[in-house]
Formats: sequence, structure tokens, C-alpha cells
Amino acid sequence: MKVPFTLGEVGHFGLAVRDPKKSAKWFERALGLRKEFEFDNGVAVGNRHVTIALFKGKPSPETIDHMSFHLPDMTTLRKALAHLKAVEVDIEDPGNEIGPEAPGSKNMGLWFHDPDGYRWELSVLGGE
Repeated sequence: MKVPFTLGEVGHFGLAVRDPKKSAKWFERALGLRKEFEFDNGVAVGNRHVTIALFKGKPSPETIDHMSFHLPDMTTLRKALAHLKAVEVDIEDPGNEIGPEAPGSKNMGLWFHDPDGYRWELSVLGGE
């Protein structure tokens, strides 16, 4: 069966976090997202590409392996790494932070965790 539509940009997704306001500040500081609005039990942060609805609940980082956002080039990825280190984000693989997304992949990425334990990636397609 042919699907009669094509998915577009991510509209939004929701994450359970311990403290939505504190998490919103982390996303603003670490990833440059802005507070879009508050709602009952939460805060939405985002930019022109995505909105993340942070709602008060029990974090469940094991439900999503990770979420990846593309960056335009390796220079930007290196600048992102320096920024994440400067704001003391929990980065994986200290000392060897940027690497292939998988063995043999030409896509390069770096992985880190937010304060609720969710795993995030910034990557460059074909960034070898």
C-alpha cells in the first residue's frame, strides 16, 4: 500500500522530566532553544525546526536510545563540542568525543546527556 503523504519536519515531541522549568533552562543554555510557551505541568522549548514539550513526570531515557540533530559542517560540530564543554554538559567519550555514527559510517557525531539522562546527538551527514 502506498502511503499518500510524506512526513515533514518534526512538529514537536514530549519528554517527561523532573523539573520542566529547570530542564527548559538547560536546553536554552546547552542547545540554544528558546522558551516558546508554558502549559499545565510543563514548558515547551524550540526553534524553527523542532519543539520539545517538557512535562513534569518520571524521566524515562531508556524509552528512546537517542535523538539526533543535524549540523551543516564539521566546523560547526567542533564549535558545538567546545560550547557543550564550556557549559559543562555530560559528553560521552571524553577525549575522543567526535566520531563516526556507526562503524564504517561517513556521518560524524557527538553524543551527550541532559540532566534527566536522555541521550542526544549532534551530527554532520558525510562529515568524514
